[in-house]
Amino acid sequence: METTMLENICEISISYEPKIKRSQLPTVKTSKDCYQLLMESWNPKRINLMEDFKVLYMNRASRVLGIHHLSSGSIAGTVVDIRLIFATALKCLATKIIVCHNHPSGNLSPSNADISITQNIAEAGRFLQIELLDHLIISEDGYFSFSDKGYI
Repeated sequence: METTMLENICEISISYEPKIKRSQLPTVKTSKDCYQLLMESWNPKRINLMEDFKVLYMNRASRVLGIHHLSSGSIAGTVVDIRLIFATALKCLATKIIVCHNHPSGNLSPSNADISITQNIAEAGRFLQIELLDHLIISEDGYFSFSDKGYI
């Protein structure tokens, strides 16, 4: 039996299945709101151990559609694939995002790499009309907000 070319092509499916009504989703209006929500989602046993990078996906009303754990790394860094950030944003129809990572050292100052990746994420978001609202660097003792400090 001969196969056609179409039989050798994979089907692509896109879905987003919210568990609750949009009106019940939490709203993030300030960097402090974001920090508190992220700390609830962070594994306290890992925050001082290794870097993790997470993304909050939001709708136009600033309701949080979901939090995605994008990557885990080492003591001093993690890989951030901008394509994966926006692939997920497009999948859940997000119009706004907030990115976040922890510094296991507790030092909340952004590195040059942190500043560069933030600029790249913001630029990609502008092209896709998905606004980068903030980038938080967090520790168990506090946070640094790129938006509050005028970096965004």
